Amino acid sequence: MPAAPTLSQRAAASIQHPLTRALLALTFTTGLIDGVSYLGLGHVFTANMTGNIVLLGFGLAGGTGLPVLAPIVSLVAFLLGALAGGVLAARRGDRHTAQVSSALVIEIGLIAVAIVVSAAVSVRPRTVAGDGVIGLLAFAMGVRNATVRRIAVPDLTTTVLTLTLTGLAADSPLAGGTGKGSARRVAATGAMLAGALVGAVELKTSLALPLATAAALALITWLVYVPAARAEAAGARESASSMKTSARA
Repeated sequence: MPAAPTLSQRAAASIQHPLTRALLALTFTTGLIDGVSYLGLGHVFTANMTGNIVLLGFGLAGGTGLPVLAPIVSLVAFLLGALAGGVLAARRGDRHTAQVSSALVIEIGLIAVAIVVSAAVSVRPRTVAGDGVIGLLAFAMGVRNATVRRIAVPDLTTTVLTLTLTGLAADSPLAGGTGKGSARRVAATGAMLAGALVGAVELKTSLALPLATAAALALITWLVYVPAARAEAAGARESASSMKTSARA
């Protein structure tokens, strides 16, 4: 009897799967959050650590006008968040919904604190308040990345697109591939692009607005996805039980 497909395999098979939709929504929020940090907090990323390391190198070279402290704050906070996310994943084990729920609650809470800070004080680049908001957002993204890494749906890391775009081109019919997964890759790319666009537009109003949008989308994702995941898990258990009963008969 063939093994039942894993959750990540089911999500990769259809863009309509609840997990795929949830990860695409979170990819959209990445565009919002990196829009806030890069455009509003002084050319630093809080989700895309690859770009952050490059910017840190530019800043260390001097003469570029790019910051050094802010990328370091972001990197350290992100690593601490990823550490916390790894501990959370280890404690939750195979309890997928509990793991995702906890990670989203942490993300929503930290973004909410960032919103309060941005509303209470003047948050500008290269200030204590600015670095504090950077740290909050980067920690949240670290927790999320550790969680999404454990889920391991191909091309849906929610924060980086390099491998997604590589797969889109390398696996295309033009390259001799089947094009399988192209819809998922295009959707992920479009989600982050749209998030960045919306974030840049909303940032013209205030720093808090794109953060509020990101928090609201994360909250909706939590409220919609967790019940759907629990229902799917219950259905999978019932199906497995029925198959065992049939096999015994």
